[in-house]
Amino acid sequence: MNPSNTLLKTLSTISDYVWGTPMIVLLLGTGVFLTLRLGFLQITHLPRALKLAFSRSDEDAQGDISHFKALMTALAATIGIGNIVGVASAIAAGGPGALFWMWVTALFGMATKYSEAILAVKYRIVDEKGEMVGGPMFALERGLGMKWLGVLFAIFGSIAAFGIGNMAQANAVAAAIHDSFNVSHWFTGIVMVILTAAVILGGIKRIGETSAIIVPFMAVFYIITAAVILIINAKDVPHALALVFTHAFTPTAAVGGFMGALVKNTIQSGVSRGLFSNESGLGSAPIAAAAAKTKSPKRQALVSMTGTFLDTIVVCTMTGLVIIATGVWTSGENPALLTAMAFEHGFPGTSGDIVVTIGLIFFAYSTILGWSYYGEKCVEYLFGVKAVFPYRLVWVVFVMIGSLTKIDIVWVFSDIMNALMAIPNLIALIFLSGVIVEETRRME
Repeated sequence: MNPSNTLLKTLSTISDYVWGTPMIVLLLGTGVFLTLRLGFLQITHLPRALKLAFSRSDEDAQGDISHFKALMTALAATIGIGNIVGVASAIAAGGPGALFWMWVTALFGMATKYSEAILAVKYRIVDEKGEMVGGPMFALERGLGMKWLGVLFAIFGSIAAFGIGNMAQANAVAAAIHDSFNVSHWFTGIVMVILTAAVILGGIKRIGETSAIIVPFMAVFYIITAAVILIINAKDVPHALALVFTHAFTPTAAVGGFMGALVKNTIQSGVSRGLFSNESGLGSAPIAAAAAKTKSPKRQALVSMTGTFLDTIVVCTMTGLVIIATGVWTSGENPALLTAMAFEHGFPGTSGDIVVTIGLIFFAYSTILGWSYYGEKCVEYLFGVKAVFPYRLVWVVFVMIGSLTKIDIVWVFSDIMNALMAIPNLIALIFLSGVIVEETRRME
């Protein structure tokens, strides 16, 4: 057997294990636990949170970027190919009911994301360059006195960044542009290297400024396009919603190319893909939240939790409803092609396929920018600020490598690192939940 195939098979087995039922229960269970401790704050305070996210920031407060730019940086990393391919994978494996369980994951994930951000801002520090840095590693070190766990988180995070946040995204962009426009992987790689270097070499302020332009544009473009398809297929939307709720609790029978799914498969598919998409509990997003100008941890935490709402409740829902309402979910098509097929079916000619390609390009590129910052702060925690500039140069090189290389092994390995990131982060959230509640009750 080919050694690389053996390694891929071994890593896939490990990935299936670490992302199995225990991890899903731990991630979702932490969200439920925090929701109860916070009194369903993600529902009662959502209107205020959305208002804060899109209003003027606390300009006179400590921090490097505004509430909005911190949110957009986090969303840049969060809204990615998972919103296109991940949703399709959930529905292809679990049927329409998987979308319902993605919503459930998002509901409790908002409490997790809120809590992560509170700890990130509370325990953040000013580094040698005068910039704010924070995240699970500082909560573990300063809040729990467990620096060794902070070091483990930083190691796992810095490795995962190069896979899921860099090479996998670059490869997806190069492949999509080649398939749709017949542009060589080399040319796409060179352009992405230039565009990535131009942004990340300027640090968090330039990443925040760029994300504040790209993320709203790409999200609005994608949402409007999906909304048009749903309007065109308006007569099928009520039935699509009925399927979502019905098959969330009853098995989905085999139909067309769809092989059918038990309720257990539906729940597992929806929860796992939902967590993968919004990253609640992984500990990545609070690294961006720590850079925000804010007068209190609670204010930025409210802003941060809207990221999960926008990612899953809004963007993933649009993708899912288009797939279900157009009927392509019964085709048995490869999940990687299912969303493109749905958009192509919804629009005349081939325009729908191009829309998905454009969306994927922007989603993946923005993820490269957002995750570059996450990885940078993990590396800085491990080796100090002197390691930041060399890290940025290496990051740009790996964008090119990802554009040219088949990365199945890298993808699976980084998936494992993602799961390992979550464990120290969840330990911080559970054992510091009292601090989270105390900060939430503080007067602002």
